[in-house]
Amino acid sequence: MKGFIRYNIYVFLLVLIGCGGKEEKEKTSFSYEEKRSTEKTTKKSEATPPSKQIHLENKGIGPITSVNLDKNIDRNMAAKGAEIFKKLCTACHKPDKKFIGPAPKDILERRSPEWIMNIMLNPLEMIQKDDLTKALQKEFNGAIMPLQNVNEADARALLEYFRTL
Repeated sequence: MKGFIRYNIYVFLLVLIGCGGKEEKEKTSFSYEEKRSTEKTTKKSEATPPSKQIHLENKGIGPITSVNLDKNIDRNMAAKGAEIFKKLCTACHKPDKKFIGPAPKDILERRSPEWIMNIMLNPLEMIQKDDLTKALQKEFNGAIMPLQNVNEADARALLEYFRTL
């Protein structure tokens, strides 16, 4: 019997503690206008992710300071670039969609050719010193562009391949 009384006292105290001390909050009615204005604010405040931002003036940090792109795509160089891409890049990049890293499709609409080649040739310094590269690293959950030891000719072939996507 004593156990039953103790149990009831504990339950009563828990209920009392759980219910006490709450302040009544002012209730507001739902308004379509309030919800609509909140939705607009949310949409406006969403920033464009770095992978979709356009930075054509940024040449990056590395050995490439100028790239001249011919009006016509060099199909032989692009084919070599496609082979290199399949061998070195497909673990992290898909040609036309986001994966571990950004998609190279239409990359030349958002980045300068120099930046693209420099990120392939000099990724470690770019991650340390280039603000765009830092932002991309954050967007892609800390994934970094690894040093693949490509030379300038390979980087140029990859760039030509990207032009075909």
